Amino acid sequence: MPQLPDDLDAVAVRTWCSLALEALGRERAEIDAINVYPIADGDTGTNLYLTVESAAAAVEAVFAAHETGATVPATADAVRAMAHGALIGARGNSGTILAQLLRGMAGVLADGGDAAHLRLALARAADAARRAVAHPVEGTVLTVAAAAAEAAEGDSAAGGEPDLRTVVHAAYDGALAALARTPEQLAVLGRAGVVDAGGRGLVAVLGALVETVTGQAPVRGPRTARGKGPTPVDGGSVLGLPVGGTPVEGVPAAGFPAGGVPEADVPLGEGPLDCPEDGGAGPAFEVIYLLEAGDEQVARLRTRLDALGDSLVVVGGDGLWHVHVHVDDAGAAVEAGVEAGRPYRIRITHFATESGHDLRVQAEPAQRAVVVVVPGDGLAGLCTEAGATTVIARPGEPPASGELVDAIRRAHAREVVLLPNDAALRHTAAAAAEQARTEGVRVALVPTRAAVQGIAALAVHEPDRGFDEDVVAMTAAAGATRYAELAVAERQSWTMAGICQAGDILGLIDGDVAVIGADVPATARTVLDRMLAAGGELVTLVLGEDVPDSLAEALEEHVREGYLAVDTVVYRGGHQRAPLLIGVE
Repeated sequence: MPQLPDDLDAVAVRTWCSLALEALGRERAEIDAINVYPIADGDTGTNLYLTVESAAAAVEAVFAAHETGATVPATADAVRAMAHGALIGARGNSGTILAQLLRGMAGVLADGGDAAHLRLALARAADAARRAVAHPVEGTVLTVAAAAAEAAEGDSAAGGEPDLRTVVHAAYDGALAALARTPEQLAVLGRAGVVDAGGRGLVAVLGALVETVTGQAPVRGPRTARGKGPTPVDGGSVLGLPVGGTPVEGVPAAGFPAGGVPEADVPLGEGPLDCPEDGGAGPAFEVIYLLEAGDEQVARLRTRLDALGDSLVVVGGDGLWHVHVHVDDAGAAVEAGVEAGRPYRIRITHFATESGHDLRVQAEPAQRAVVVVVPGDGLAGLCTEAGATTVIARPGEPPASGELVDAIRRAHAREVVLLPNDAALRHTAAAAAEQARTEGVRVALVPTRAAVQGIAALAVHEPDRGFDEDVVAMTAAAGATRYAELAVAERQSWTMAGICQAGDILGLIDGDVAVIGADVPATARTVLDRMLAAGGELVTLVLGEDVPDSLAEALEEHVREGYLAVDTVVYRGGHQRAPLLIGVE
């Protein structure tokens, strides 16, 4: 039996994130099913899951940065990582508001994790979320958050030293009671006979906090409707909320890079969040992106986006912002971001075709598609031209399983071949494939370990042949491709090829350091010679954005002069971690 925490330290925060992700994974489908406000797009549960998955991954990165088990991260580092992860991974209205709530809590919990700090954290979080909404609507997640804070504060009004377990139970019970009242406060919920989906997601997150602190999940009433479909409203007796649903595996494990976690807290933004009064038809597109920009530029951006649409929320600070808006002109929303700074991770959803608003215009799914993870924009363009759906793995930002599931959904096919192109992503990809299978998609995971293996697999893909036959052919092509990459040593260390010094050029073949060199051209030639010594017919070179074309020309000439009947193809990989990727088939 693990020792229960007396306060919310870093280990407790890590446990909370993990349990919250598990809870949202179990309830994701059912929360999606009751999503009718502000847009009935059936994705609230999914958005909350992806937001918490990003928060959990950021916390794991902090723990992974502590290479020995003798120490654990500081509480402040863990809660700030949680808030930052939620910020960069927030999806939709619900995910963005949850990110704000977590950031509001982090600002207080960084100073202490006892009961008094938790009560204050809940109050600050609820207030920050409400202030971010231009026209707050009762009966939403804002109401549930406020009720949780009020219940936690009211529990200590009798005097005496507050107890952490009592506070979390009070907050959970207050949120659950408020959730039951949401259909009475918001007409669209009452007509649909459901509680607020975002509020129910917050109850799941607070339930995970109860389990973290007490060691036991909160007790709920009997399951309704066999755990299927919307949660019925029966005279306010909705306390028996369903807890079942589709299980989602793949809670992030240690090993995520620690880059991107801020050292200082980031102030909450206060951009308005406009919601339709009755959950009716609104703008056609949802636009989400991360933005690198200054405070003045973001202030102007808020004004411009507010005029373009509704459901606007801009959260962040210190140069990094999360932007979410519903508009009819998606291009104008992105252009506004470009004028303000550097937008990236841009995601545009057309409600009519992707949210199920008008099933008559929804395209028939394709029979088969390929989803491929690529390390840079250049290869993304190449794979897109070949018909694949791409996910970009930016340096230090490996995609989470939720991003892969989202890409599988975007592929809109009955059968999907998934190419992770990174050994470290194999378990993440397996979790994504399993989740997609529960949604009725036939998914085959080809365990490609490098981008050049993915290129080889995609080259032999034939959607007209049988699925199993196609997967076998792609797996064989990937397996027949040896892969290498060049990297710059960051510090002195021992490798399979000997001791390297900071600044040395490392040539990794099939994942192991095989060559230590002084410059990129000479190291690349040595790596090619090692790989071609065992034979080969085709060399693939993928150049990073700062690598000159002259290097590719020199390596092509080296292969042409030294190895007869071996062809060479060159691609531009764009902004990728390695200056050069090499494949030999």
